[in-house]
Amino acid sequence: MLKTLVLRSSSLSFSHFNNFSTLPRKFPFTFTHFPCPFSTVFPRPVNSCRCKVLAMAERTSTSSSHSLKYTNRLATEHSPYLLQHAHNPVDWYPWGEEAFAEARKRDVPIFLSIGYSTCHWCHVMEVESFENEEVAKLLNDWFVSIKVDREERPDVDKVYMTYVQALYGGGGWPLSVFLSPDLKPLMGGTYFPPEDKYGRPGFKTILRKVKDAWDNKRDMLVKSGAFAIEQLSEALSASAGSNQLPDGLAQNALRLCAEQLSNSYDSRFGGFGSAPKFPRPVEIQLMLYQSKKLEESGKPGEAKESLKMVFFSLQCMARGGMHDHVGGGFHRYSVDECWHVPHFEKMLYDQGQLANVYLDAFFISRDILYSFISRDILDYLRRDMIGSEGGIFSAEDADSAEFEGATRKKEGAFYIWTSKEIDDILGEHASLFKEHYYVKPSGNCDLSSMSDPHKEFKGKNVLIERNDSSALASKLGMSIQEYLDILGECKKKLFDVRAKRPRPHLDDKVIVSWNGLAISSFAKASKILKGEPQGTNFNFPVVGCDPKEYMEVAEKAANFIRRHLYNEQTRRLQHSFRNGPSNAPGFLDDYAFLISGLLDLYEFGGSTDWLVWATELQDMQDELFLDREDGAYFNTPGEDPSVLLRVKEDHDGAEPSGNSVSAINLVRLASMVSGSKSDHYRQNGEHLLAVFESRLKEMAMAVPLMCCAADMLSIPSRKQVVLVGHKPSEEFENMLAAAHASYDPNKTVIHIDPTNTAEMEFWETNNDKVALMARNNFAADKVVALVCQNFSCRPPVSSPKSLQHMLSNKSASSSVV
Repeated sequence: MLKTLVLRSSSLSFSHFNNFSTLPRKFPFTFTHFPCPFSTVFPRPVNSCRCKVLAMAERTSTSSSHSLKYTNRLATEHSPYLLQHAHNPVDWYPWGEEAFAEARKRDVPIFLSIGYSTCHWCHVMEVESFENEEVAKLLNDWFVSIKVDREERPDVDKVYMTYVQALYGGGGWPLSVFLSPDLKPLMGGTYFPPEDKYGRPGFKTILRKVKDAWDNKRDMLVKSGAFAIEQLSEALSASAGSNQLPDGLAQNALRLCAEQLSNSYDSRFGGFGSAPKFPRPVEIQLMLYQSKKLEESGKPGEAKESLKMVFFSLQCMARGGMHDHVGGGFHRYSVDECWHVPHFEKMLYDQGQLANVYLDAFFISRDILYSFISRDILDYLRRDMIGSEGGIFSAEDADSAEFEGATRKKEGAFYIWTSKEIDDILGEHASLFKEHYYVKPSGNCDLSSMSDPHKEFKGKNVLIERNDSSALASKLGMSIQEYLDILGECKKKLFDVRAKRPRPHLDDKVIVSWNGLAISSFAKASKILKGEPQGTNFNFPVVGCDPKEYMEVAEKAANFIRRHLYNEQTRRLQHSFRNGPSNAPGFLDDYAFLISGLLDLYEFGGSTDWLVWATELQDMQDELFLDREDGAYFNTPGEDPSVLLRVKEDHDGAEPSGNSVSAINLVRLASMVSGSKSDHYRQNGEHLLAVFESRLKEMAMAVPLMCCAADMLSIPSRKQVVLVGHKPSEEFENMLAAAHASYDPNKTVIHIDPTNTAEMEFWETNNDKVALMARNNFAADKVVALVCQNFSCRPPVSSPKSLQHMLSNKSASSSVV
């Protein structure tokens, strides 16, 4: 079916739009965001062949000569990405009826360009083509040109990314697609250089060929586009053969996914798979989950092997150059196998998920290395990525000017150092710092042939830790703490100098889904980090704040979304905010990720109001996205006629899929409420997973979080920890920290203050058993904890130590309470 589609398109000589072997070092696409759902290969990053094209790491600054000469319709938009193109000579339109009507009126095809503001190759194509007056004339004369921010309109991006991936086996940004005036795709690709090179058509050649095809082969072209959408719609219309998964499939999928990841494990440098290496947190989540299951089933040896892979991978990532040692947080991915030279953009969805997996690693190991890195990420977000009202921004660019007034921007300029700079800034401690971070006069991007094949970073250093701190401290006759204190002071000095450099562009758009991921990590940190040993010392860039401050950040972000992106009357979300809410509605990921964050806000000590809002959002999610007949959730509400496909997304990539997160949300909600509502949540979750039965059977590694969700749903009775007492109080906070002191993804924590009328009303309405437990076990002078499972509860305890012991003791007796 799709082969026929490819043949029809290739008859126009565009079958080599994506000749992967000629891609530059920072290749402009990755399978981790949008895997081709028709591929038989596991959708992970592709290791492209040796590059034949010199990477263009530089681009002009926004103060180019064109910026005052031209102004187009994008100047009135809110999206940072669209505003970056507001002064191109191209007559850009935003996505909308004005552009579609113009294409119909002129009877010309549409050129659709999709990207995002921190996308390196989007910048390159802008400099090479969209600022070029000759290219702009071709676009303006022969096409209606539309710019879309894929972060603002993921629904539009999904349609045409799926098309390009289906035809050519890969995709990415910038996404370049030609459409008919009725929005059917005609042909497309990703980044194109302006001129023909290395047997690859240049953008000007492509424009001429599309123009010729439109004039002379229009019927075939239009039929091909209509056929493509028809076949994609059919292929993506997943439905369930039954209302639940077959017995044993969830466990088999979990085991299969763990085995496949183990087989791809890099025992030398950590991580799963080869270069380029992406920090795909859902892989870590699955391995941690599987380790817990193996431990519970009496296989401690296998459990330790899984943990060994996870811990080593997290350590290598933290030591590598993908981690910003000076400012905190993580870059997007590493171009080499040793996590050294990164693609330097920073994305909020990475920070939120990585903070969570480092918190989980601390949960399990009690090694403060992992709590330090989770703080490092969260403190970076607090310092650089949060607005005055609490909304958390989307991303920081990879490119920046090397100095004030520079007309060119370079990738990584803000983050890299020369050896002389280190000497001048750090003085007597320069030698210590340079040995610790492998800084060399000739530059240090030499650890792999893939790190810097075109010598873009010659003489420059990307900080990486290659030696053990204790050994280096001993070599210098220092205590480890003295050594770490000196490193912290050095990093603070470098940070202060770096702060005077031109900063990378900040995309200050607030996206609901990505904020949901960050809200979760901040909320969890507020209690998990209370398990750090007393007297733990922290060094820059970690602040070392009281963990409860992280809960304040989480609540402020949630309040921002409720205030600016939620309509209390319709109970609907908007997708994003920048100088006001965007026109785009909330999508499945916005609801699912925010619900997950709100559940964590409640379970880790927030008000029951967050739980109430989570249930309201779940009801609206079901109304807007649920396929009640065939199961699972569509990615869009289906109310916009310009969006030609509704997809049931399953792939857990750089971000988890909305369906995987929804399945876990439904499990969690079902364990909090009782009666028909609980049954409703479970049944929706079971039906959802049944839709993806073949995916779980055949390509488990593509859906690691869904594998976890399937196993969670197969457990007959989820463990419940119910805390009863006055709040807020120090005793209550300590007991709540004890409830969260051990890693157990199949545990629900419920806390209730019987003196709080609103809380009691919620539980009496939604779970009268919890309300009864609260009334029967309330004591004015203490906080009582009950651990319940399989319809019975263990005897109540009233000290944090007793609760921790109970939660770690599998053989404790139970009695009905």
